[in-house]
Amino acid sequence: MVTPKLLVIDDEPNITFTIVETIGSSALQVLTAGTAREGIELLQKMKPDVVLCDVRLPDLSGLDAFDRMRLIDPRVPVIIMTAFAKTETAIEAMRRGAFEYLVKPIDLSLLKQVVTRAIEVSRLSHIPAVVGEADADDGENADRIIGLSPAMQEVYKTIGRVASQDATVLILGESGTGKELVARAIYHYSKRSQMPFLAVNCASLTESLLESELFGHEKGAFTGADQRRIGKFEQVNGGTIFLDEIGDMSPATQAKSPATCSTTGI
Repeated sequence: MVTPKLLVIDDEPNITFTIVETIGSSALQVLTAGTAREGIELLQKMKPDVVLCDVRLPDLSGLDAFDRMRLIDPRVPVIIMTAFAKTETAIEAMRRGAFEYLVKPIDLSLLKQVVTRAIEVSRLSHIPAVVGEADADDGENADRIIGLSPAMQEVYKTIGRVASQDATVLILGESGTGKELVARAIYHYSKRSQMPFLAVNCASLTESLLESELFGHEKGAFTGADQRRIGKFEQVNGGTIFLDEIGDMSPATQAKSPATCSTTGI
């Protein structure tokens, strides 16, 4: 199994050292760069699964570096971090499609959680879900949908039909039947396959938090909304959102959510 890689771009050696020592392990390789250009070169050469990039760098701003990295591979989750907690910077980073925004000093336990989620998102978007018999061109790392029965042949045909469409897809099935694989197959065979893929577990968030997470909110929209938040739909603009367990969302929120969706046991 290939060890996932995290690329940290920061010109403060103590920050990169702390991150390497804290979350680097046999299960996660941490690469470091002191400038934006060095980080961009490492992105092209080493193909990390996740990037953690500071806003203030000696040669380019982190946001400009982020734009360049998106041109190289828009599917790589990029986490923006800064010691200067400006609301405008956070909003702009998320609007451009950053995976998350963290403020220094970094809460290392939170960083671990965010990096773990980002690695999973990266896996979902980079490892293809392929159908049918094994083909040499599919690659050893592909996740395969197995089955040659007439029923599975119909599933493959349906994936092929809907993948080329610009439409919402509802995937039904009990737990363990492969809804995530089908969602990823639709994504990988679609015209959006080189754009971001983002999975959101609807069962893990309350209704109010889920709606804010998906659609964002304006400052003052409700108690505790002390700043504007960019929603996941805006973050992944041009790509695909996989709403896992959409059946746990309220009907009102479901009606607002055009995306690739799955539900269990229906």
